[in-house]
Amino acid sequence: MSRFAADYRLFFWEEAIPTDHHLPYLEFHAFEGTTVQSIRPRVPARWSPADQARALSRLLDQMMGLTGIHRPVLWFYTPMMWPVAAHVDAAAVVYDCMDELSAFRFAPPEMAANEAALMAAADVVFTGGHSIYEAKAGRHGNIHPFPSSVDTAHFAQARGVMAEPEDQAGLPRPRLGYYGVIDERLDLGLIAALAAARPDWSVIMVGPLAKIAPGDLPRASNIHWLGQRGYDQLPAYLSGWDVALMPFAMNEATRFISPTKTPEYLAGGVPVVSTPVRDVLRYYGGLEAVRIAGDAPTFVRACDAAMALRKGAGDWRDAADRLLADLSWDNTFRQMRLHLDRAVHARLMPAQPVNIPVPPVLRGAKKHDVTICGAGFAGSVLARQFAEVSGKRVLLVDKRNHIGGNAYDCLDEAGILIHRYGPHIFHTNSDEVFSWLGRFTEWRPYEHRVLARVGDKSVPMPINRTTLNALYGLDMQTEAEAEAFLARKAQPVRDIRTSRDVVVNAIGAELYETFFQGYTRKQWGLDPSQLDKSVTARVPTRTNTDDRYFTDRHQAMPKEGYTRMFERMLDHPGIDIALGTDFHDLDAADRGRQLVYTGPIDAYFGHRFGTLPYRSLRFRHETLDEARFQPVGVVNFPAEDVPYTRITEYKYLTGQTHARTSISYEYPSAEGDPYYPIPCPENQALFRRYDALAAAEPDVIFAGRLGSYRYYNMDQVVGQALAIHRRLTARQPAAGVLAPLA
Repeated sequence: MSRFAADYRLFFWEEAIPTDHHLPYLEFHAFEGTTVQSIRPRVPARWSPADQARALSRLLDQMMGLTGIHRPVLWFYTPMMWPVAAHVDAAAVVYDCMDELSAFRFAPPEMAANEAALMAAADVVFTGGHSIYEAKAGRHGNIHPFPSSVDTAHFAQARGVMAEPEDQAGLPRPRLGYYGVIDERLDLGLIAALAAARPDWSVIMVGPLAKIAPGDLPRASNIHWLGQRGYDQLPAYLSGWDVALMPFAMNEATRFISPTKTPEYLAGGVPVVSTPVRDVLRYYGGLEAVRIAGDAPTFVRACDAAMALRKGAGDWRDAADRLLADLSWDNTFRQMRLHLDRAVHARLMPAQPVNIPVPPVLRGAKKHDVTICGAGFAGSVLARQFAEVSGKRVLLVDKRNHIGGNAYDCLDEAGILIHRYGPHIFHTNSDEVFSWLGRFTEWRPYEHRVLARVGDKSVPMPINRTTLNALYGLDMQTEAEAEAFLARKAQPVRDIRTSRDVVVNAIGAELYETFFQGYTRKQWGLDPSQLDKSVTARVPTRTNTDDRYFTDRHQAMPKEGYTRMFERMLDHPGIDIALGTDFHDLDAADRGRQLVYTGPIDAYFGHRFGTLPYRSLRFRHETLDEARFQPVGVVNFPAEDVPYTRITEYKYLTGQTHARTSISYEYPSAEGDPYYPIPCPENQALFRRYDALAAAEPDVIFAGRLGSYRYYNMDQVVGQALAIHRRLTARQPAAGVLAPLA
């Protein structure tokens, strides 16, 4: 990374390991020209964390003053260092997120808050692999994955004749080795089982202990704990191994790792046996040189197979070398440099244009069977089904920088969970849909309630007996009284065709004008008399006092939010995700044989017959210095002289406890991202022309609200996706290729 120094002075910040009575709280490396300075300030361990941070900040200022450093690029490997340097006037701030550090043993409780602050300040974020990228992608607008690269020439020395280190030379063969930090990420039980199953094998473990005691290590005559060795010594150790091991535990600390040692072992010409780490399985699982095993017996058999591989032809090395050809640190440097140049330019000259090419999306080495456009409900459910049930390799692309589609939720600047694209309330009568989604989330019971603001009154919506009593100053006590009242108000319509007809026929023109006419005109940009009857049929009228907006059997919200549910849904080694990628920009070679398209169906065909009308939304999000703003989650404003249709207060929906509250005002619009197909006869006629084109595309599935041009609820989209996959699976031929839908 010192090559950046041609133009920049950089500080690379990382934590160091505490020793004796002083605390080497941090370490940073300053690059200037070809000179590297590594500074490790020490402060007394007896000081409080706050005192230590203040002292370190002062030491940093002193050092910068003495050396004449001004406006450096700050490059952080850990969020824990952000409070120390947050005050520095930087040319750019880089967060190089190598792992989910908050999941590690003994992670400081302030880790998450520091990371949120660093994310907010960072000009660019890099991640050490694709899994951690997918987990963080929605939290920053300029984030890029960079899986581990390799100094191929350095590790290729292991393929030649090297003098073996003394502590390894006398150990019997076969030898199976690991190098790296020895901490809670390793499956110590697996190592013990491997040694016990094959006492004639030498299991060699090279690396420092971290956060585990020597007494915790499994001991056997054929397990050799050699301790930490230098980077320059690693090829010599590797040259004497028959199999390279990656015995990682499958836990929260390894969920997002992308081990550097995978390409290093392969560069050394040694076959690899690994537990099913997601990024290893995703990007190296197709190589003959890499064996994946999930339990001890399978791991032992995989080691046997790897040793047998070494005795055969060298084709397995050739395939690995082809993959390694694009994984040099030089390539990584060039791509990172582009992003850093852009970030520095934006800070120094924000008003001037810059034309720096953006690196292509990094994808896995395997060919994809299925390409899916859109990471909302339809695309994500189908991605999981194709990968998990059908064993297909899936590329899921979305032009936004996050998964979840319009259901995406995130923490705002106040730390309050909001729905960026307006309220999404989950409800369904389908046990199958509720159970299927329940695999990826714990549900929090939630019954949605809505009030409508009419004059100076806030009354329940949908209309119920309480609404009628409040509006008309009545005291109806029974359903029969309410039914009779509404019967008197109703104005029968012989031929019900439009949304206006539905409402006027049921409750009359007065209530229609009060609750539906203005709201519908704002929401759809059309009078209810121009819309299909299905629009207002979605909102019932009741004669009881049930003030729930929905009456479905299952009413709940994802306990940790929709985004977390989508993350778990897409956490499968058969799914690759490319965010910030327009499906239409993909080369034909990047697309699988089977396509799933959940975008607007007219866009797929280049708007050949004209543009299908959609309704969009615009949101104004606010955070208020009060615990509650309104008595329910959503308040509707049906009057046409109020420009917005509703106000949502998200803490009702999420159940979050917070001293402040966040709300959003919702403004329907004719322009912007397509949200709702507009249901009227002329639009349906145009859609049918596109649907005829779709029928002639046997390898393309059109799904979701936009792909089907239908006003689906979330559960209906999930049900549609599950049904599509079932039908495809039922028609799957013996060869295993998914047959097209008729």
